Parts: sequence; C-alpha cells; structure tokens
Amino acid sequence: MTKYNSKIGFGIVLFLIIVLGGISILMIYNKIWIGLAIVLLVMGFIGYIFITTYYLIIDKDLIIKSGFMVNKSVPIDSIWEISETNNPLSSPANSFDRLEIKYSRNETILISPKNKDGFSKQLVEINPKIKLLVKNNDLLNKVKRLNIEK
Repeated sequence: MTKYNSKIGFGIVLFLIIVLGGISILMIYNKIWIGLAIVLLVMGFIGYIFITTYYLIIDKDLIIKSGFMVNKSVPIDSIWEISETNNPLSSPANSFDRLEIKYSRNETILISPKNKDGFSKQLVEINPKIKLLVKNNDLLNKVKRLNIEK
C-alpha cells in the first residue's frame, strides 16, 4: 500500500484566505457573531478536506479519498490514460496542478498527488498499457525504458 497526499495549491489557499479572511473581518467589524461562527465552520470544513484528501494504491486498485464525501475505487487495470491538466472542475484535488485519469470506457477523474512522477510511475508499473501524457520527459523516458525491459 502506498499513500500519496494531495498537493495543496498556493493559488487556492490564497484565494480562500482573501475571501474568507475578508468576510471574517467584515463580520468582526460589524459584530455579526453568528456570521463569523459560520465562516469559521466553513474554514474548519475546508481544512478538514485539505487534510483528508489523498490517494492510495493497494494491490491493483487506486483508492481516492476526500473527507467523508469521496471514497472511490478505480481498478488500475481499467486505467488507459494519464495526462497533466489545470482543469478547474470540482474534484478530489487541492491544487490546479492535476492529473486527469481516464479509465473504463468514458470515465475520468482529476486528482493532484504531491509526487506526480512517483504516482504515475507506480501506476504504469502495475498497468504498462497506460498511455502517459506528461510534460516531464524524464519520467516518460523512464517509463518507456521500463516497458521495453519487461
């Protein structure tokens, strides 16, 4: 079993600090304590999601976890393509520096492991049929060498 934590994007954190911090300051200035309590609860929930978003590779399954809302299992043998993306769609990813995983027929999921290279390499070692579309040529060359040696 290998655990890959989600990368936390600076842009997302900065946006949340500006928006939620600004709202908090307004709530304090206007003495709207119930509003401040709600904002603090939202901040706590976002922190919980950031801490509990990770990806597990167990045997031949990829498990994607994000808080209590996402607990998805993807058979690694069904993955046919991994590509880099900055797609902002909602997903179990704490950064816009993401991987798009295509599996089964038309299923796709966006994730953001901190160690994208190690993550991709491990998936390709389990399923050498995965097409890897990444910018990092070193990883791509290593994967090609692994496939040739097998």
